Amino acid sequence: MNQDKMHLINKIFNNETIRTVWDKEQEKYFISIVDLVGVLSESDRPRKYWSDLKNKLKQEGNEVSEKIGQLKLKSQDGKYRMTDVCDIEEMFRIIESIPSKNAEPIKGWLAKLGNERIN
Repeated sequence: MNQDKMHLINKIFNNETIRTVWDKEQEKYFISIVDLVGVLSESDRPRKYWSDLKNKLKQEGNEVSEKIGQLKLKSQDGKYRMTDVCDIEEMFRIIESIPSKNAEPIKGWLAKLGNERIN
């Protein structure tokens, strides 16, 4: 991923900021996995939750973990850190791995996000 051809667009889901990046070259969104995992899991430690889930997916031979990229995104402390991101299609696969009451609303939100660029 060429970070020079991307720009950050913070999106909001239920008052939670989801760091989202638009890739002009590929014409698709990349979404911070940790941000969405935090909303889905309602965990106090979404990075830990994502780390454990990613390891589990790798052990199961799930190819989702191979399709994850990293981008430098601004964190809550104002510093830029490498953050796992994936496109909307891969995010749907990750959502399926997390039991959550927010799964269906997030799927609808992602579908709407993807539809923004189609129309």
